[in-house]
Amino acid sequence: MNPMELEGQWWKGQLAGDIYQALRSKELKLPAYKGQSPQLKLRRHFADLIAIVSNRFKLCPTARHLAVYLLDLFMDHYDISVQQLHIVALSCLLLASKFEEREDRVPKLQALNSLGCMTSMNLVLTKQGLLNMELLLLETFQWNLYLPTAAHFIEYYLPTAVQEGDMHDGWPMASLEKSVLYMAKYADYFLEVSLQDHAFLSSTPSLVAAACIAASRIILRLSPTWPSRLQNLTAYPWEHLVPCVEKLLIAHAGDLKEANKQKYQQLSSQSTQTVYQTQSPAAGNPSFQQPSLQFTQQNCAQPVLVPAHGPPSYLSDAAAAQNANALQTAGAPTQGISAPKDAKANLHNTYQVNALYACAAPCFSRW
Repeated sequence: MNPMELEGQWWKGQLAGDIYQALRSKELKLPAYKGQSPQLKLRRHFADLIAIVSNRFKLCPTARHLAVYLLDLFMDHYDISVQQLHIVALSCLLLASKFEEREDRVPKLQALNSLGCMTSMNLVLTKQGLLNMELLLLETFQWNLYLPTAAHFIEYYLPTAVQEGDMHDGWPMASLEKSVLYMAKYADYFLEVSLQDHAFLSSTPSLVAAACIAASRIILRLSPTWPSRLQNLTAYPWEHLVPCVEKLLIAHAGDLKEANKQKYQQLSSQSTQTVYQTQSPAAGNPSFQQPSLQFTQQNCAQPVLVPAHGPPSYLSDAAAAQNANALQTAGAPTQGISAPKDAKANLHNTYQVNALYACAAPCFSRW
């Protein structure tokens, strides 16, 4: 890989270890977050706004995470009106993108003003107003935007997250390449989950990143859950990760349940529409045989949450096959996802997630 290809991929360079240690040292000096903003209940909304705009302009994850962190710190210091919070959130994203992205990828003022969130509230960003807000932000952060986030650390952990010797359900992995691909997708999903709750700010960014890797290994049923190589790399033993991993897995279970609920409602709606359409010819033609439509609950299996200390809950072979056929008919290959069987996966009497999960889209979009 030539130097141009390595641009922006510090974790693949010769200085990766030194940069990582510098990030670990810097995270110990991050500003304290107190969670005392009067607008704390709106925090999730504006974190979502930053994520939406970031995706709209295809910004890198580090820019998105830095923007949300800047917003958290700024809200922690000021009482801000809802209208001004829109401008603050976009200014944080603009500053973060200038720090993390190439110049040609930084959103332009005209493009920001054309966003729906701006036009719907009759908000207009001016060049001078944006400069004033950026200056206020920089003064608040003492002109220091070198603030590590979980997105910075996870890039360093991912190349070691899955390796040839790992086991899947107690067997050698069928495809290392696919396992690496799903690991990256799940890690990115859990990384986004960590943005949604300010409670994750009580943990260091490197620990949150390590917990995202551990949670991904649990969902992918890789064992051991936390191998020695990852413990050595991150310097975090499993016990330190458990509280953070629990939060991530609970959020995942909630997302999975909501997605299955929406899928079931969609299938029910399609069933109603089809019955309505087929009743018309039957009414005009007594010889017309109306097709029989049956949608069983297993077409959209709900996740089963069971205490880790209780007996495991598994789908029967027939039920699993029926679910797999239903999902494959919809065009999505399937894979059973459940908590691994090794002792570390018990998470101190938290939950195991047993459900069929569509591998074609292993990450849920939260927005």
